[in-house]
Amino acid sequence: MSPTMESREEAIKRLNEQADALKARAVPTPPDYGANAAGYGYRLMGEMIAGLAVGLGLGWGFDLLVGTMPWGIIAGTLIGFGMSIWLALRSARKMSAAALKEMGPPQDLPDDEVEDERNF
Repeated sequence: MSPTMESREEAIKRLNEQADALKARAVPTPPDYGANAAGYGYRLMGEMIAGLAVGLGLGWGFDLLVGTMPWGIIAGTLIGFGMSIWLALRSARKMSAAALKEMGPPQDLPDDEVEDERNF
């Protein structure tokens, strides 16, 4: 007794469903980093601008007290820039450690060529 055309189509459909289920279990979807990444970027940008502004303000205040007009502003700006870089690097390390703890190690995405071969 040979199988009918309907049973072959049903068997193919069932095998495709099983293959999709296996693929879903085998290849985890990468987490969405979009919202967190934007927040981290704004935080780092704010630290950079704030450090520079604080250094500039302290240098300007030092110039007003001592009377060495351009040198306090120049030194304060350079010190503020250095401090803002240091703070941004420290925050970036903390954010990276938190992301690694929360999401695990980063996973590579499959090559485009591999995906193209699967579709054919």
